[in-house]
Amino acid sequence: MIIETIVISIYTLAILMIFVYALAQLNLLTNYLRASKTNHQSPQFDLSNPEQVPYVTIQLPVYNELYVIERLLNNIAKIDYPKHKLEIQVLDDSTDESLKTTKLQVQKLQRTGLNIKHLHRKNREGFKAGALKEGLKTAQGEFIAIFDADFLPKPNWLKQTIPYFKDEAIGVVQTRWGHINRDYSLLTKVQAFALDAHFTLEQTGRSSKGHFINFNGTAGVWRKTCIINAGNWEGDTLTEDLDLSYRAQLKNWKFKYLEHVETPAELPVVISAAKSQQFRWNKGGAENFQKLLFKILRNKQISTKTKAHGILHLLNSTMFLNILIVAVLSIPMLYIKNQHTSLKPYFIIMSFFVLSTLIFFSCYWVMYRRIYGSSLKDFVKYIAMFFTFFSVAMGFSLHNTLAVIEGHFGKRSDFIRTPKFNINTTQDSYKNNKYLKSTFSFKVILEGLLMGYFAFGMYSAFVVGNGDFGLFPFHLMLFLGFGYVFVKSLFIKA
Repeated sequence: MIIETIVISIYTLAILMIFVYALAQLNLLTNYLRASKTNHQSPQFDLSNPEQVPYVTIQLPVYNELYVIERLLNNIAKIDYPKHKLEIQVLDDSTDESLKTTKLQVQKLQRTGLNIKHLHRKNREGFKAGALKEGLKTAQGEFIAIFDADFLPKPNWLKQTIPYFKDEAIGVVQTRWGHINRDYSLLTKVQAFALDAHFTLEQTGRSSKGHFINFNGTAGVWRKTCIINAGNWEGDTLTEDLDLSYRAQLKNWKFKYLEHVETPAELPVVISAAKSQQFRWNKGGAENFQKLLFKILRNKQISTKTKAHGILHLLNSTMFLNILIVAVLSIPMLYIKNQHTSLKPYFIIMSFFVLSTLIFFSCYWVMYRRIYGSSLKDFVKYIAMFFTFFSVAMGFSLHNTLAVIEGHFGKRSDFIRTPKFNINTTQDSYKNNKYLKSTFSFKVILEGLLMGYFAFGMYSAFVVGNGDFGLFPFHLMLFLGFGYVFVKSLFIKA
């Protein structure tokens, strides 16, 4: 009975952690709905008045971006802002032939009168954080806009964001990400679904009540003095953006989130690239939890509720660990349930926590209907998308859990960039992308074994007792999710 007790205890704790996270999401939903009914007027610069136009530096951190650098630079050259108040820094850490082609394109744009500079470091110390920090030494701008290589801001982007800095307490203005290839494949649809939830529900829900939000690494603007005051960029975590965001807000800087300003970007179209990105985000989240937890707890200037939301925000990635625990232990729990009838009251109580799924379902529906519509047809599509998203997300749970464990235990690793593709439509091909590498590893084998394990879970529903099908849909989703990730991971360019 000792083993059963341990299994039940760990399973219960993981279920409770997921439920707490769901309640936090429900609170953010409430905040989001209230914020949508209010119209907060913020003081803004009048950019039609030359005396109020501040100097802006755009930083473009790039590394071996052979396929998207031309698109990026041509797009940035279209930014509509007074030329004498605009500087563009191409922070190029490239080590391949893109270094030369980027330099030539920058020189071409310079001849048009654009104030653009090509800056190349001889080493990649600090990776992206190091490049941004190095560029900051010579940046002339009072405000620093940052774009990753796969982002395509619209010409009026600066005119939509810079005015909000008239409020001297604002250190960052962050915009919502859009997706130029949302409908390319099932993988891009799932990624877009998750990001849309973050950029509507979470960012608005937190910022509307003054809780901590994060600069998302790109598609945002920093006040230069805010960066310096918060301690500047640091490369000791894989999510330097989240790190600096929290350090700035702990020093009482305000962040402004603009849901109505969309910045289009390209989503990874192959699972190896998506895994690389997910690994960095999830490990970085855990690293920042370890780095910032006690700074948050000791801060006497922020409310208890803001501290709670901040801690849960930093624990976002750790939810994958709880999901994996619940998934793996659900099959032993199925046998325990049918072997120990005395535990029936416990299982009745635990069934209450299916409410977590209903909360997530409701929260994501609000996000979905804002983007796609709220007709019956849209709702049916949403149901299919919701369960597809959850299946694939659970399929990523092993990969992301290993990243989270590394982050919490302080295992160091390099900043691995996400390969870019310049993929806009289903007609575009990425098959010859030189940056794609095989991701086949022991982790992939484990994902295949988990696919088989959850197939056994479905089989168990037929053989345990008189047939207990309560967990069958859950195991089916896990089987499909791990199966999808496993099969896609078998092929470099799948």
